[in-house]
Amino acid sequence: MPSLAPEEYQHLAAMAQAYRDVYLPGMKNSHYRNPYLGVDALCFEYIDATVEGASLMVGALITPCELWLVAVPDQATLIAPLPETLPLELPSGRYLLALERLPGGYEIYKRAILEDLSELASIQEASRLAQHMMLRLMTPK
Repeated sequence: MPSLAPEEYQHLAAMAQAYRDVYLPGMKNSHYRNPYLGVDALCFEYIDATVEGASLMVGALITPCELWLVAVPDQATLIAPLPETLPLELPSGRYLLALERLPGGYEIYKRAILEDLSELASIQEASRLAQHMMLRLMTPK
């Protein structure tokens, strides 16, 4: 699988920042907030699927509280408004993701995979967890 272009990494970083700006204040009050973690988009790759004409990148969104499976439609190739849910077919199975509209015009689909990251000791552990999750999701059962 080819790596993403620099502008795609920049887009994902900006999307993660928009997500952080919306949700970080609420995460600070969570009893399982991990102070070692920030909000980061990790392990993204294009898959052979589209939604309303837009190609999709899938990957992990790590936050101080949760690990999310995220699908990011290519806004430049949309031919119709995005539906509120996305049934996503991955090699490991079918996952239903919900549409999230973020400031800056970012539209993503997401589904919580793990809702308590309080036991992780570092961002490196979170990154390894995200890599492991994506490997399992992208491997046939």
